[in-house]
Amino acid sequence: MNYDEALEWLFNVRRFGPERTLGPTFHLLELMGNPQERYGTILVGGTNGKGSTSAIIASVLQAAGYKVGLYTSPHLEDFRERIKVDGEMIPVEDLTRLLNDIEALFNRMLGYTERMPLRFFDIVTAVCFKYFQEQGVDYGVIEVGLGGRLDATNTLNPLVSVITNIGFEHVNILGPSLEDIAFEKGGIIKPDNVLVTAEERDNVFNVFKEKADAIGTRIVRITESTRSKKMSVSPEGQVFYLVTENAQYNDLVVPLFGDHQIINAATAVSTIEVLNGKGIDIAEEDVRKGLRDVYWPARLEVVSKNPLVVLDCAKDAEATEAVRKTIQSDFTYDRMVAVVSMSSDKNIEGMIENIAQVADHFIITKHSVSGRAAEPEVLIKEIKKTGTPFQVQVDSAKAFETALYTADVGDMVLVIGSVYLAGDARAHFATRSAF
Repeated sequence: MNYDEALEWLFNVRRFGPERTLGPTFHLLELMGNPQERYGTILVGGTNGKGSTSAIIASVLQAAGYKVGLYTSPHLEDFRERIKVDGEMIPVEDLTRLLNDIEALFNRMLGYTERMPLRFFDIVTAVCFKYFQEQGVDYGVIEVGLGGRLDATNTLNPLVSVITNIGFEHVNILGPSLEDIAFEKGGIIKPDNVLVTAEERDNVFNVFKEKADAIGTRIVRITESTRSKKMSVSPEGQVFYLVTENAQYNDLVVPLFGDHQIINAATAVSTIEVLNGKGIDIAEEDVRKGLRDVYWPARLEVVSKNPLVVLDCAKDAEATEAVRKTIQSDFTYDRMVAVVSMSSDKNIEGMIENIAQVADHFIITKHSVSGRAAEPEVLIKEIKKTGTPFQVQVDSAKAFETALYTADVGDMVLVIGSVYLAGDARAHFATRSAF
């Protein structure tokens, strides 16, 4: 298969289903020589902030001189964004070769996996693990895909597990309550190890604590072990200080906006300190450089200043609430035009309610991922409840241009509601003279 054919094969592999087990994933990795055992790993789960936290951890490790793999999902514009080594995407030829190799193994395993087949994410994860081995990475920072307990990434035995927080997501798969979701995500807690978590709610945290206590795992709870305060904000990011269990960091700089990103940074730094305690040499200077240099797009990313256009891939009610708070505290504008599209399995009512608190006008569109985007009528129903004016422009490129035409000098255009919509917007605005 060439590259396009390999991706087409991959995207035709089953994604979800009523049955789930890690058995086929373990078997596939065994056939590949268990590449995930050849380097140290950090496993990062949670509902929101796991991508930012993973990116910061990887950036700090890279600043310390280590060769670092970073595995995240989904991608914004290019599928290869999911698998990076020292910030560089996996090359087309390597991804193509590895998908061809796994397709052959996949076909050999069809009898073994007849009832509980390999899934799309199992295959991508196997590609990642093998590529990191081939590249000789020192450490792989691995973001959990969905849940944790039965996620393909949970085939790892990580140096440290991280769970950022718990929110309502994929309730049809993970369960209807926060405690149910916490149980699934808490599946990445490993015996006699360390869990770092920023979860604030005691009822959710206690799910983690019960498991950790039972298997002898220490917990670093960010709300109890750190203190932080934002000192200033500029177009380049924010300055803050952080006090952890082991150190005090003054005047840290991170090019990401919002109090939630300071929490993510505190989680990442606490994880780095756990790694330090395991004999991995990382200096304070590396922490500072890693934070300062982290690159994580579509998180309140400014892609144009005239007019001001901000993209965020917030995909649930908790994330849109964090964006709403950050916009109200850190951004100045006269009027906001919000371009929105949301996937149909999300809490659309809660997301619209949050965005409507800062938006003066909605432009409803559909992101480009077929079968995932909610129909405009669903969003219209919720927007009408808020009384905010709106219009519909189903084609996303036309929606972005309509927003620019609608916005006056001093106004803000906010693109929000989905990773896929943010990816569409990044590709669109890359063709314009943004600044």
